[in-house]
Amino acid sequence: MLNSFNFKRIVVTTILGVCVSAAGTVVANPTVRIDGSSTVYPIAEAVAEDFQIAKRGAVRVTVGISGTGGGFRRFCRGESDIVNASRPITQLEREACKATGVQYIEMPIAFDALTVVVNPRNTWSKTITVEELKKFWEPAAQGNITHWNQVNPAWPDKKIKLYGAGADSGTFEYFTEAIVGKAKSSRGDFTASEDDNVLVQGVASDMFSLGFFGYAYYIENNKKVHAVAVDSGKGGVVPSAATVADGSYHPLSRPVFIYVNAKSTDRPEIKEFVHFFMKNASALVSEVKYFPLTSEIYNLNLDNMSKKKVGTVFTDESEVGVNLKEVMKHEAHL
Repeated sequence: MLNSFNFKRIVVTTILGVCVSAAGTVVANPTVRIDGSSTVYPIAEAVAEDFQIAKRGAVRVTVGISGTGGGFRRFCRGESDIVNASRPITQLEREACKATGVQYIEMPIAFDALTVVVNPRNTWSKTITVEELKKFWEPAAQGNITHWNQVNPAWPDKKIKLYGAGADSGTFEYFTEAIVGKAKSSRGDFTASEDDNVLVQGVASDMFSLGFFGYAYYIENNKKVHAVAVDSGKGGVVPSAATVADGSYHPLSRPVFIYVNAKSTDRPEIKEFVHFFMKNASALVSEVKYFPLTSEIYNLNLDNMSKKKVGTVFTDESEVGVNLKEVMKHEAHL
């Protein structure tokens, strides 16, 4: 997933990670191991680069992209210190962590806006209602809704090509929950990928395509694809910092997270990395085109790490339209 805004970061992360002892031998540095969501990846990679520079290469940070679901599987096996997640941890993932004794500290880090995109030559669907999106994506649409005009008679009688996040992605789960009404409830006959660049290129190359992915990838590619205004009943709204902040970009704005292995925070490099993350999150989240949270929430994350407040404040009920400040006051549960 090599976009221009993170190519430099990958190079820096690759070259920082070893040091040379006085005897001239190569010594492996302490390592912070991160994996998970492709949506959260640009944020984590930005923090990783700046942290390694600040530490002058004394700590190595690795950032993998295996999707939210894949990231949690590794995390619950104790194979990573931090998992990037584009949704809260699920009950099955909580049970998997509990079975292996992995406790975690939940930290919201930003807001994302899932962006519905079309080809720039598309002149007919600058606004799409939530109900129209549901007609395209619900399971009953598979093999039945194949042309644009089947959803809206004013649209062309042309075959539609759909692109979206893979089933292991938190982005896929959130989109289906927000649009269809149930997480992972979707037609299966669409081009799915964990690599957002595949989705961008697919929509950019087909005049009659429709897709969705995170806002940062849209901004990075807004000359190749166009954002659609989403109408949830009060008129079409396009994603932006203003519409995410005021709640009008509904229901496709959502919080994203990191989960930190509580035992890992006993290691100084983990504690320092998380502290650096929260103190610099606002600037770095904005740099990679996501929407920062308030300083109050970032400070609360650090307080929770200090107190080792483990578990999640979320349930498996719908997170669509959640008030993050209010839900963080809830009692955490494993």
